[in-house]
This record gives sequence, structure tokens and C-alpha cells, in this order.
Amino acid sequence: MDAVASGVRITWTQIPAHVRAGIEAIIGGGAVVTAVSQSGGFSPGTADRVVTADGHRAFVKAVSTIHNDQTPSMHRAEARVVGQVPSNCYVPALLGAYDDGAWVALVFEDVAGHTPAVPWNAAELEAAMTALQQMAEAFTPSPVPDLPSVTSSYATDFGGWERIRTDPPADLDPWVRSRLDGLCGLADHGLACLAGGSLLHADIRADNLLIRTDGTVAVVDWPWACNGAAWFDQLLLCVNVDLYGGHDPEKLTMHYLETVNRDDITAALAGICGYFTDIARQPPDQGLPTVRAFQRAQAESTLSWLRRRHPR
Repeated sequence: MDAVASGVRITWTQIPAHVRAGIEAIIGGGAVVTAVSQSGGFSPGTADRVVTADGHRAFVKAVSTIHNDQTPSMHRAEARVVGQVPSNCYVPALLGAYDDGAWVALVFEDVAGHTPAVPWNAAELEAAMTALQQMAEAFTPSPVPDLPSVTSSYATDFGGWERIRTDPPADLDPWVRSRLDGLCGLADHGLACLAGGSLLHADIRADNLLIRTDGTVAVVDWPWACNGAAWFDQLLLCVNVDLYGGHDPEKLTMHYLETVNRDDITAALAGICGYFTDIARQPPDQGLPTVRAFQRAQAESTLSWLRRRHPR
């Protein structure tokens, strides 16, 4: 699988001087003397591990409305969530945020580690699944007040099949075309079964996870956080693992989601597949030239899995 969750980023030196100064004030220790850009994710903004003159380390994300009109709001949403999560071993601490209305920067503790290898290897997959299960237990009930529910946050996303039924593309897969009514109903059920009271990351992919040097896992990039069924983040990881191959997603769900109703998993997968199938046909977003190709790859892999689970 060639699809990589990686966009085109600006670098630390492309941040205006006054914004860099604001970030450096949050970090402490003088001016940033080293900044190493990190790959992964689709944000057009920076993602830098930085070191100041006095040796202070941090991870910095910064973006402006010039690069993408939605990303600054996503940074603000992430700051609200991470800033309210109690101290824990899963989410890197937010050290501070800079926001001048146009530029938004988040400053996190720097986590020594790497994103998982893809295709996933067994050891990192086990570590990630274990971390997500333990995180769900620690974050149930949700420790962050006033978050939206997954059923409201994902209502539009899980309406992908309905939009396709209303306006089907000429090249729509025949299997899908003949089952659109059923897929719409299945996605509706999938959304309903995701209701719950756990804090969800709701965008679990390899590039949003860090394997620390001790083998434990940190979960990063929280703008889509919401409250819902504790198992949803693990299902999203199964979807990501299936994208890159090397592991049977059926075996993964039977092992890691053995207590979840099998029909609920199929229905949630249908909603995810409908989202990717619909969004992948849309025009590219500002500053995100690679995201549609990744979404098309996700549409293909989730559809293949869905057909195996739901052949009728």
C-alpha cells in the first residue's frame, strides 16, 4: 500500500518572527536553535521538534489561515481538549498555546519516539491496541466536559452513502450501486451504536500515534475528540492496519473487540466506508494536496473489508 498520511508542511523558519517569539516565550530557555520537521499528518502547518538555547525541548504545531482556513480552528479545538485532560501517560501535555487571531500555535512536551512502521508490525500493533484499550478505560467516563457526542460529530460523515445515493458518480462500484439503500440504513445503525460516554480521539491512524523508546504509546492530534463508545478508537486502528496490509482485520476485531456486537462493527465500518467513498470524490481542500489520494485508498480498503463482512 503506497498511501501515506503525509501532507506538505511549512517549516519553523517560515513562521513569522513575532509568532516564533511568542512560541519561544511559552517554551522558555531562549531562542529556538534547532527545529526538526516531523512527517505524517495532513496539516499544512509546522510540526517541529525544537530545542532552545538553554536546552529546553518541545513539540510545536503552528499554522495560519493563509495555509488553510480550517486548520487554525482545529488547533484551537485540540488545545481545549488536551488542556482539560487530566495528567496521564497517553496524551502529551500541552505546555501552552499562542493565538493572535491569524496564527495559532500549540506547544507540547516533546515525546521521544517514532510513529509506527507501516505495514504495521505485530509488536507495535499490540502496544497500540493495548494503549487504546487502557486509555478508553482511563477516560470512561469522559474527563473533558461539554464535548460533542460522536453521534453528533459523525452525523454528517456517516451520511456519505446518502449523498452518494442522491448523486451517484458514473464510476460507482456495481456492488455498492445495487446496495445503496441497505448501506444507508447500515450506516445509520452504525452511527447509533457508537453512542457512549468515553472520551474518543476519533481520528486514530499510525501518524497520530508515537511509540516511545520504552515501547509504550502516546496518542497525539486531538481536534476531533468527542464522547462515544469506548471501542471506536480501536476499530479505527483496525481500519488503518487493514489499509497497509499484513494483518487480517477480521482476526484483529475478533481478538481486540471480542466483546463488541459483530453487527455493530459491520454497521460502523459501513459508515466509515461511506464517508471515505464520498469525501474522496470532492475537490482538494486548500493546502492539502495529498489528502484525497489517501482518502481514496481508505475508501478502497474499507469497501473491500465491508464486502467480506456484509456480502448480502
